[in-house]
Amino acid sequence: MEAKRNYQKELDRIIEDLIQKKTIPRLFLHSCCAPCSSYVLEYLSDYFEITLFYYNPNIFPEEEYLKRAKEQEHLIRRMTVKHPVYFTSGKYEPEVFFNMAKGLEEMKEGGERCFKCYELRMREAALLARAKHFDYFTTTLSLSPLKNAAKINEIGEVIGREIGISHLPSDFKKRNGYKRSIELSKKYGLYRQDYCGCVYS
Repeated sequence: MEAKRNYQKELDRIIEDLIQKKTIPRLFLHSCCAPCSSYVLEYLSDYFEITLFYYNPNIFPEEEYLKRAKEQEHLIRRMTVKHPVYFTSGKYEPEVFFNMAKGLEEMKEGGERCFKCYELRMREAALLARAKHFDYFTTTLSLSPLKNAAKINEIGEVIGREIGISHLPSDFKKRNGYKRSIELSKKYGLYRQDYCGCVYS
């Protein structure tokens, strides 16, 4: 039986190597929302130059999408970070999500529809990361206690191999990452949504 992977320890080893080599790689970070990104930015901006990519065609309605995007920009402007954090936003394309979700509408949250949604967003991030010559890509999604970190990393690794860009392993809920995101949300007065984003959640 294959041993369960510890993605936090894998990330620790990568960071330790960066420290020893005194290099600051460029990370293309997909973000689902400002609260989830808060801890991830605080943590990773010590070791990476980050471009945060807000791309979430699953979010409905458009007003909710725009509200979350605004909160994301608000957070980046206010946070104190060691290395630069930049912001870029993808197009709002709900039809892309609805086409992907066809036939999966009745699936429970946390199942196959969600996995395909992770893949949709992460693939877009990986494509842009490769086109813009980033060193790594990853997503903030593993911060949530409701998200399957093993599946998120599996998807990221498959996409990375297909596209030719290194996926940065993560399980950001470790080391009280989720708890810290709540603290940072209060500190910066962030809007914390009460649903994942899609009409099915």
